[in-house]
Amino acid sequence: MNAPLNLAELRPGFSEPVRDSQSVFRALLTATAQPGTPVELGKALTPPVGLNQAAAAVLLTLADQDTLVWLEPSLHGGAIESWLRFHTSCPLTDHAEEAAFAVVSHAGLAAQMLSGFNQGDAKYPDLATTVIVMVPDLEAGPNLLLEGPGIETVAEIAPQGLPDSFWSERADLVAHFQFGIDVMLCAEATLVSIPRTTRIQTKGE
Repeated sequence: MNAPLNLAELRPGFSEPVRDSQSVFRALLTATAQPGTPVELGKALTPPVGLNQAAAAVLLTLADQDTLVWLEPSLHGGAIESWLRFHTSCPLTDHAEEAAFAVVSHAGLAAQMLSGFNQGDAKYPDLATTVIVMVPDLEAGPNLLLEGPGIETVAEIAPQGLPDSFWSERADLVAHFQFGIDVMLCAEATLVSIPRTTRIQTKGE
């Protein structure tokens, strides 16, 4: 049974839910159609500590009462859980393989964590988990080159704080067409989408 919500400490969501969610949804369509292209969303939000603006905007827009969300253990419970329950009504799950969306901080990434999420199957590849990864910055880390559908030639990003194993594990998961996970990298109010069809290599390799 869920604990009662403490409304006195609950932070607000979108100031204009319909308009703001439509704006974020359009931005997400652009980000997904053009992998590696940064989009700004949720700049006016003040989500609970531990959840950055871009990640919060994604959840406010895409999560609802039929959407299972998994939070890394350090984010589970407390203010973030109450905020999600109140503003989205989304159920939270302790089972990563069930999640439609997973939220994890760069510091909370553990070895083999990605393989625990739903990779989709031949009949329902769209059921694969979208993993929302919160990072400190999208321009201060190692330079990565992105290629694939939606990218005219090559796109370049430089997310900070991700372990090297993150990219090698992702590469293993998306090696078989249709299967894998989709990733959204969120730094403050900026998001970069990396669908499972995107190929990634370190610049200079």
